[in-house]
Amino acid sequence: MSVHQPVVAGSFYPADPSVLGQAVQALMDKAPQLDVPPAKAVVLPHAGYRFSGAVAAAGISVIGRKIQRVVVLGPSHRHAFKGLALHDAQALATPKGEVPVAASSVAELLQHPDVNVVPEAFAQEHAIEVELPFLQHRLSGFTIVPLVVGDIATDRLAEILTEVWGGGETLIVISTDLTHFLTGDEASRIDLSTAQAVEKLDGSGIGAREACGYRPLAAFLKVAGAKGMRLTRLALTHSGQITGDTDRVVGYGAWMAHDAVTARLAPPHRAEALSIAAKAMISRARNGKAPVINLDSFPVPLRSVAPAFVTLTLEDRLRGCIGSLTAHQPLAQDILTNAVKAGFEDPRFKPVTEDEIRASEIEVAVLSHPAPMAFTSQDDLLSQLVPGRDGLILQSGRNRGTFLPKVWESLDTPERFFNGLKVKAGLPRDHWSPDVRVLRYVTEAFKGRIGASA
Repeated sequence: MSVHQPVVAGSFYPADPSVLGQAVQALMDKAPQLDVPPAKAVVLPHAGYRFSGAVAAAGISVIGRKIQRVVVLGPSHRHAFKGLALHDAQALATPKGEVPVAASSVAELLQHPDVNVVPEAFAQEHAIEVELPFLQHRLSGFTIVPLVVGDIATDRLAEILTEVWGGGETLIVISTDLTHFLTGDEASRIDLSTAQAVEKLDGSGIGAREACGYRPLAAFLKVAGAKGMRLTRLALTHSGQITGDTDRVVGYGAWMAHDAVTARLAPPHRAEALSIAAKAMISRARNGKAPVINLDSFPVPLRSVAPAFVTLTLEDRLRGCIGSLTAHQPLAQDILTNAVKAGFEDPRFKPVTEDEIRASEIEVAVLSHPAPMAFTSQDDLLSQLVPGRDGLILQSGRNRGTFLPKVWESLDTPERFFNGLKVKAGLPRDHWSPDVRVLRYVTEAFKGRIGASA
């Protein structure tokens, strides 16, 4: 069996198997342990373990242990070529052992004109190799589809990625570092902007300055957007925060990606989100203004850019509900903003009092990325709806409206739900026209009461 030997063992990570195992274990032991569903995909850095190992460990910690196939896409740092490169080896090796290449997947990929066997692309390349010891630590009995990305159009790469996406047995790994060789302040500013673009699933402004793996990252975001996925930040830092030298740094980030239905904050982060909403409303009731928050004081996932709705219910009756449909600010800030609006700016209700806030049930609903629906008629659209799960955004001409999934509680059939949404959007109940556009999303909704002690 032909095996591709490691090229950066002893420099990017320890060459001794025992030392390497201990190093990876130590990094994994320090990674946040989040009670979340297994990620479908992760974005990981690929620098030396001294610099980016902790960030990579944060990403590896959220992948499931039953993965059978890992598709890894990383940039080519030293060899210029067109398209995607595969190796002709049957396995990739690290000091921890050999990882078999998924032969059937490789055979299918080689049917594409943009995919070729290019061993030279792997000769001095570290982007995929650096991820392998972490994957070997977390998984057993898995195969790999190693794709080094050269010069290829985003749309074309997205098509290929979609074809190897697979189901729950497949993990997608995007290997990329962020800015290179800027000052710490410059890197922090640009990397934060890149992080927010990643969380908005918008790769259009991410180029070589922002990420060395900008091509696989942009293609991944395009696919994730089409699938309505949710990306959550796990870590964001740069080498200067580790070494103390901030003159020339490299940026690192990690994200987890989930299908919209399975995306979920860890229980402590849900509790924190509810606390943000409650404290914001109480501050507004007492002081006449919302509090100013320090985003750095919140867990990293709550700093991810994501949209949220906040709903107040008092004695089983709606008391206020306001939210965002698209991601435009950090989740913690969006919850705060919409909590204040729900309590004090919902035009249907009078402003709440502090006593009402304490007696109310507060619900936070985090929205997935709205994905456009394809349909040929209204009947076709209605047949695709999943009662109790789907939230919809309806657009027709200048009219626009949305229903959260919880509206299914009162409008319990697809026809009633959709016709009610038309009315909310200012359209006739029987409206239909060729310009009707519908986007679908789901929510992660959780609620609680703050009581008199808060």
